Amino acid sequence: MDRIVVIGASAAGLTAAETLRREGFDKQITLIGDELHLPYDRPPLSKQVLSGVWETDKIALRKDADYEQSSLGVRLGATAVSLDTDARVVQLADGDKVSYDGLIIATGVRPRLLPHGHDLAGVHVMRTIDDTVALRAELATASRLVVIGAGFLGCEAAASARRLGVEVTIVDPLPQPMVRQFGDEIGRLIAELHRGEGVTVRTGVGVERLLGGENNRVTAVQLSDGSQLDADVVLVAIGAIPATEWLADSGVQVDNGVLCDARCQATPGVYAAGDVANWHHEGLGERMRVEHRMNATEQGMAAARNLLGADTPFKPIPYFWTDQYDTKIAAFGHLAPDAKVSIEQGDPAEGKFVAHYARSGKVIGVLAWNMPRELRKARALLAESF
Repeated sequence: MDRIVVIGASAAGLTAAETLRREGFDKQITLIGDELHLPYDRPPLSKQVLSGVWETDKIALRKDADYEQSSLGVRLGATAVSLDTDARVVQLADGDKVSYDGLIIATGVRPRLLPHGHDLAGVHVMRTIDDTVALRAELATASRLVVIGAGFLGCEAAASARRLGVEVTIVDPLPQPMVRQFGDEIGRLIAELHRGEGVTVRTGVGVERLLGGENNRVTAVQLSDGSQLDADVVLVAIGAIPATEWLADSGVQVDNGVLCDARCQATPGVYAAGDVANWHHEGLGERMRVEHRMNATEQGMAAARNLLGADTPFKPIPYFWTDQYDTKIAAFGHLAPDAKVSIEQGDPAEGKFVAHYARSGKVIGVLAWNMPRELRKARALLAESF
């Protein structure tokens, strides 16, 4: 191969490009991203950046000079709109065509939108630096924020806004916050955490529509039970959709992400990594698509090595975390919805514990609430499952 192209100037994309260099590929590498920012770390956006503790320059993944030193060709503000896997050409929105011998897709995800209301001033999503800066500016003068969606992003943003002194309400149709990620029992504890900080948590109720007033600005959120929540600002955090539209008719199979084999290969010469990759995890014997920071790094490395011929299955033990107020929740493994949850160390009433997630008598996930050292020890229990 003489030319490798990485689509997505993300953590996964940058890691893939740098891994290619470390593994000895000394020919042309082009990293293409649709934002105007060099690759940066996304997890701090909903925490340190939104709360104003960090400025955006602190989340850059590399210094500008590093790109020159590694001889990476970086194209920013360039959006891929189609792919021809027969000709091995990526078409960009500006009309340019980029040829490749090997391709790594790391386009990530885009925010899922409500069917209405996004044209109102004061209604935000949060995926990029620019999204976060815009929301932070509004929170500086806002009194009431409604967060629609109680997943990772919604709960973290709610905590950051509350620390800024804003009145916050979280709304979600599921019975508890973060129930999809951690299950009902941990979800109840997260709800109690937020309520203890003065956040109103409205679960088990959906959003009917957003209401606007003067200057086409949002004024309230109407819920499915007929009630209304006054709002100066609304954050829509209802999940994300893999950024795969540009792959239509490309020959790359797409179904909740780019469908890959166990080695992250989508089709000959094309690999995927990060949030957009839906791959077969040989250890678990099932497909996975993981929207977590550590997976972006690990899968970026795996995709790059396999593109160069490593032929190694990617079967990590997933790791993820969330920081809300002074609480750190972290987990290893697969916290499957059908898993049985048991508290094995500590006590939720004391704000420190370790929980095991088991399926068919086998531990497949471990979670720690403010017990990071114990979590690292508990990880050993997952070796048999992964």
